[in-house]
Amino acid sequence: MTSVFNFTFVPWFRSVAPYIHKFRNQTFVVALAGEAIAAGKLPHLAQDLAMIQSMGVKLVLVHGFRPQVNEQLRAKGHAPKYANGIRITDEVALDCAQEAAGQLRYEIEAAFSQGLPNTPMAGATIRVISGNFITARPVGIVDGIDFQHSGLVRKVDTGGITRVLDMGAMLLLSPFGFSPTGEAFNLTMEEVATSVASALQADKLIFLTEVPGIRMRPGEPESEDNPIDTELPLAVAEKLLADLPAANRPTDTAFYLQHCVKACKSGVERSHIIPFAVDGAILLEVYVHDGIGTMVVDEKLESLREALVDDVGGILQLIEPFEKDGTLVKRSRTEIERDADLYTVVEHDGVIFACAALYPYPEAHTGEMAALTVSPQVQGQGDGEKVLKRIEQRARAAGLHSIFVLTTRTMHWFIKRGFEQVDPEWLPEARKRKYNWDRKSQVLVKKL
Repeated sequence: MTSVFNFTFVPWFRSVAPYIHKFRNQTFVVALAGEAIAAGKLPHLAQDLAMIQSMGVKLVLVHGFRPQVNEQLRAKGHAPKYANGIRITDEVALDCAQEAAGQLRYEIEAAFSQGLPNTPMAGATIRVISGNFITARPVGIVDGIDFQHSGLVRKVDTGGITRVLDMGAMLLLSPFGFSPTGEAFNLTMEEVATSVASALQADKLIFLTEVPGIRMRPGEPESEDNPIDTELPLAVAEKLLADLPAANRPTDTAFYLQHCVKACKSGVERSHIIPFAVDGAILLEVYVHDGIGTMVVDEKLESLREALVDDVGGILQLIEPFEKDGTLVKRSRTEIERDADLYTVVEHDGVIFACAALYPYPEAHTGEMAALTVSPQVQGQGDGEKVLKRIEQRARAAGLHSIFVLTTRTMHWFIKRGFEQVDPEWLPEARKRKYNWDRKSQVLVKKL
């Protein structure tokens, strides 16, 4: 048993280490839906967030309280009222919101104060600080509806938040804001989290939600052929959002997606939608390559794009050293010019730093990813993974069920990213006829 544990633990821990280094001193804004607390998920979530902070991440935690406020309202015989997905906060609802926020704040602080032996928080000292870091303004009257004490974020005290984070404390924010005259406004957790992440230029905005993420085909039910889309480039997410109906409920596809898009357009590099129902979801999303939910990522179009004929010279210059040492099969300029539209490239300031091509075999519902190359100048910075993700997106869009690679030296890189080794006989017939048996390339496949 010990040897089996060692065999699995050591490679796993080594695979996690790059993410630990990468995220140290970065800022994450985590938005926790009130439904997660109502479902009893707070103890484990607190443990996971405490571990993330212990690895050097600066955390801002924004909690929601939708079900808790509704429960308070029902106890007082008062029905919740919404319009356009925003609560209409009358005097009774404001009192209920303040009571719910106070209770949840104490529950969250208590969860981060536990330190029993033999638990993930043994020996941890998590200081949780909250306060009046949000200035708010009223929603006002919209389309004839008076939202009363419901508000919007006017200003975020970035200086105050930064000082708290630099002290090594975790910042806890309730969905409340205050006007300069001291009036309290009920805000939405989603808007507070998005506004804070944008103001801080946070590295990540993470929504822990009731939904598992965005599916490949959002209008269709869950199935093996309709999995969660683990990565949406900002441009794709914007187009999807434009095609979706307006969101009024948290379970609507566009509800959290609209905030992810807004955050990315405001300078937050990555925004995530992950399910609180899965134990350890935030650890799986942050420290595992493929993650568990949907990530909206701000990839600049000028840096990650499909190749043009004008890029052929740059592609040749990039892959030539790897052809000389035998890592890649030699390709002629004519061949690359002919297949230029099959290539994806990463370009910085007019220089091609990474590339790969997708050769589809539609009759076998698969495609070959060929000539995946990253310049030695930028290796280890994630450009290879960016190209791989884009190739996977292109393959899915073409209706392919898998992609495969042939390699003689980089087998382990692909295996770490979800590829599995198969016998060369697996190859589509058209590709098998071109297989070089003397080269003895290993064939690896990834299902999409």
